[in-house]
Amino acid sequence: MKKTRTVKIYKLFILVVVFLFAVISVRLSYIVLSKTVDGIDLTAFAESRNTVKEKIFAERGTIYDSLGNILSVNINSYTVIAYLEPSRTTDMSSPNHVVDKEKTAKALSPIINMSEEDILYLLNIPDVYQVELGPGGRGITELVKEQIEKLELPGIDFIKSVKRYYPNGDFLSYTLGYAKTYEDGSVVGEMGVELEFNDELTGKNGSREYEGDIYGYKMAGAKENVVAAENGDNIYLTIDTNIQLFAEQALAKMEEASYLEWASVSVTNAKTGEILAVASNPSFDPNTKNIKSYYDPFVSYTYEPGSTMKTFSFMSAIENGLYDEKEKYMSGNIVVDGYKISDWNTWGWGEITYDQGYMASSNVAASKLALRQGGKMLKDFYTKLGLGEKTGINLPNEEYGTLPFKVDIEVANASFGQGMTVTPVQMVQAFTSIANDGVILKPYIVKKVTDSKGNVILENERTEVRQVASKKTIDKMKKLMWGAVNSDDPVAASTGYKTSPVVTIGKTGTAEIADPNTGRYLTGYYDYIRSFAALFPADDPQILVYIAASKITSMSLPQEAYRGLVQDISSYLGITGKYVDEVKNEFKMPSLINKDVTLAKETLKDTKSNIIVIGSGTKVINQYPNKGAVVNSNDKVFLLTNDNNLSHINVEGFSKNDLEIYGKLVGTKFKYSGFGYAKNTDLRGKKVNPSEIIDITLEPIYVEKKEEKKETQINS
Repeated sequence: MKKTRTVKIYKLFILVVVFLFAVISVRLSYIVLSKTVDGIDLTAFAESRNTVKEKIFAERGTIYDSLGNILSVNINSYTVIAYLEPSRTTDMSSPNHVVDKEKTAKALSPIINMSEEDILYLLNIPDVYQVELGPGGRGITELVKEQIEKLELPGIDFIKSVKRYYPNGDFLSYTLGYAKTYEDGSVVGEMGVELEFNDELTGKNGSREYEGDIYGYKMAGAKENVVAAENGDNIYLTIDTNIQLFAEQALAKMEEASYLEWASVSVTNAKTGEILAVASNPSFDPNTKNIKSYYDPFVSYTYEPGSTMKTFSFMSAIENGLYDEKEKYMSGNIVVDGYKISDWNTWGWGEITYDQGYMASSNVAASKLALRQGGKMLKDFYTKLGLGEKTGINLPNEEYGTLPFKVDIEVANASFGQGMTVTPVQMVQAFTSIANDGVILKPYIVKKVTDSKGNVILENERTEVRQVASKKTIDKMKKLMWGAVNSDDPVAASTGYKTSPVVTIGKTGTAEIADPNTGRYLTGYYDYIRSFAALFPADDPQILVYIAASKITSMSLPQEAYRGLVQDISSYLGITGKYVDEVKNEFKMPSLINKDVTLAKETLKDTKSNIIVIGSGTKVINQYPNKGAVVNSNDKVFLLTNDNNLSHINVEGFSKNDLEIYGKLVGTKFKYSGFGYAKNTDLRGKKVNPSEIIDITLEPIYVEKKEEKKETQINS
């Protein structure tokens, strides 16, 4: 007979179990009955743990020039990725990972500009789910993406992002600045207009909220709450792309000089204050951000202006009744407070009139007139001109400049632009007084701001700051400035800037450069800032040009650059004598899509626009500009037709912006060299091949005319 085993349960063990059960029960009851546990709101936690919130980014606004040409725009950008994990494929007849690595590398190599070996290296990385095919596969365009998609390579995919694109590259760089795309997808302005108007360009982001599963995917039948994004505003600058091109060419001529430290070339509508062009050195391409300096020479560089200030010290003396044009003085040297002030040639021109003193750029003449006025009177006049304070132009990091002169030697120095500092934009503002009978105008670079629907929410216009001198004083200054550039008097010092047939009035400046470490002036042969302030045509100035360059090694280069700039601008604007051609008519672009080509052309007949029909189809399937855009007469209007066998048109003479528009319409990519307009590039009749990249040489439009004129002068 078997013995029965008896299991003894100790009372202590039973008590422990009962105690633990009681503790757990109490804890569970507390959790069930409480709204908050350990500082956590359980209700909110339960409601939100599967709630997915996504940010919907507003589309950043576009920056245009005054003619409606795109200067800065958002574009889709893509990164090529390769899935390497075989488990992604469930059906080998339709693989979802890279199967043939050699074939894939060979096919992608010429498109993303990477060697087959480099691509294979990435495709053979062990134990990874996916890889980015960089650097060549990063930041590719829509066109390149389409080329890759047509290859139908298994396992190749794309990650979409948005980036800021600047169609003209290194062009108006400091004015535009740049915007940076961050990892969270936001695009933020970092410099220039992109920074100054970042809030307006950014718009308001929206959101999307829904119930998702543990992987974040939307659950079937789940509701979603969407707050739509409000797209950013669009900025229209006063810049004219054609005049900007001319200014860039003038700057390029000056850059031929060795050791150039910095330079600024600006063109302003002297009657309105609109900045038509600003070219600067150093410069950069906002697409690649090869930035040497983060400060814009036009608004952020302060320097001693030199003898261009004689225009204003003379103007002050005339306005205050302390100037006699027949009075003579002994040029050469003068001693002030124990310091010797000399004319630039050290010995002067003997006894001459003050009129001749201005034309000769005499430091002694300017000093005598300044001391006659006294420091307070001269400083008050400079202050009226806006010197020593910001102009308020819509660009970031504008500097004030300084007017620190008090004692006689400082007053004398300030009369010819030493011992005080200015910015180029301040000088532009001051010189508008010459074109407006003594009224200075506020310079501005933003023409208008529109919302995403095209409504104008800000519009700038001519703004008079104050009257600084009488018309009588200005008429006298115009005569003096005419003489400095055009007089046959041998003392005239600015004749290298003389232009014909359009006549220039102006004043040159040469200033020593202060050593930032010692405060003393540098003594090198090229340690000067050369400048020239000019207006044309002389009879009734319409255009104001201001050039400044630090440590330029050639006096002739800025003169040559200026003369070419005047020829380009006057040819473009139709300035043949006293007046500019009338402003071109504007019209609002209608929708022409799906219309008969003949009817579409008839619709635009009275607009005097340059109608460009692409293809031999009978219907319009795309157009540029789009419906509602404001278009100037003589602007190009592109109409793409329903031609299934599309051939190129003749693009000879197209600007870079024209080519970009045309390329997007027909699906062709261009590679550019140079500045200006398409030269020797007749593509007419050539079949459109989307995978082809066409080389385009750009050259200035007026080069041939300049060469013909130069040759004629040599022969005569």
